[in-house]
Amino acid sequence: MVLVSGFYAISWLPNHVYVLLLHVSSAIAVPGTGYYASVFIAYLYICTNPFIYATKFDPVKKVLLRMIPCKNSVHQAAVNVISIHSPTVRAAAGVTVTHA
Repeated sequence: MVLVSGFYAISWLPNHVYVLLLHVSSAIAVPGTGYYASVFIAYLYICTNPFIYATKFDPVKKVLLRMIPCKNSVHQAAVNVISIHSPTVRAAAGVTVTHA
């Protein structure tokens, strides 16, 4: 609920500040496009609000987690892989390389 309330306050704040500036001081020239930008941000909250509630619902959360393609592997490699292209590894293994 804190997330929803915080997102509401953040998204409606520009609109309320814009209206406050219009009513308090007529000396400040506030462009009309600021109103449309603030309303767009406020309506964006209205559109995303159902998705916020849906992701908090456990059955929806399980389905969304299954949809994520990359999963962390819990298995660790049992053997270290060593490149034989390293000169020190070749020397330690007794491998000699001859160039034709």
